Amino acid sequence: MNSIAPSELIINDRGAIYHVNCRPEEIANTIITVGDPDRVKEVSKHFDSIEIKNNHREFVTHTGYLNKKRISVTSTGIGPDNIDIVLNELDALVNIDFETRTIRENLTSLNIIRVGTCGSLQREFPVDSFVASTHGLGLDNLLNFYTHESNDEDKQILQAFDTHTQLQQGISAPYISSASVSLLKEFVHDFHQGITVTCPGFYGPQGRVLRMGLTSPQLIDRLTSFSFGSHRISNFEMETSAIYGMGKILGHHCLSLSAIVANRISKEFSKDGGAAVEKLIVKTLETIADNI
Repeated sequence: MNSIAPSELIINDRGAIYHVNCRPEEIANTIITVGDPDRVKEVSKHFDSIEIKNNHREFVTHTGYLNKKRISVTSTGIGPDNIDIVLNELDALVNIDFETRTIRENLTSLNIIRVGTCGSLQREFPVDSFVASTHGLGLDNLLNFYTHESNDEDKQILQAFDTHTQLQQGISAPYISSASVSLLKEFVHDFHQGITVTCPGFYGPQGRVLRMGLTSPQLIDRLTSFSFGSHRISNFEMETSAIYGMGKILGHHCLSLSAIVANRISKEFSKDGGAAVEKLIVKTLETIADNI
């Protein structure tokens, strides 16, 4: 098998992969991802012990133990472009031999759980409640740079989505991927479920108007009113579809959990989003420690 060139797989002087600055032995097989680097310590403060602390740019990683379960928490920064970096590098840490620069014969599947925030697209999904994403529907185009396949149901959802939303041609070629069933089933109680739309930005791509006009001013209404069978769009944010899509290609089990900090239909914003995120962190860690 051909080795991967140093320009493609960048390993630093201490044997760590470039961006996340971790060596293979420094990450667990269950990984929580958070967007905000400062949120890493808000997760790891609940660990019984912390064995590793690494950081480089916006990428901060803590690995430790909770109830004898080894867990890592890694910050990604905001957006699908950063997910491209983090998912590739986490996969490389477990599935590429850094000495030979070749893909390992026996591949490892990680559990990757995003814990973040989102905007609700359904009036009855209020601020400070939680969403477990059944699917990630991407308007960000990231997965279109990779070879990937959609099953028949996903193709039907996308076709119905295109017909319903009528996004201006040239904005995006949407894609969709589903959550890990084995992880999703552990997050049912106290969680809304639905399709999460991932956007490539916070303002115009999420229908916000400040000083620039929008090419799709009806985006919010069309996302909110979309349905396909039992599926409808619950929320949107900026990472889920990239995590689900890349995770599926690479063979990892992925789930996105979000605290709703804004309801875009009722125009409400959480009065204490930090408390909602803290509650979600605790609930996620308890579930991981007991069931995953």
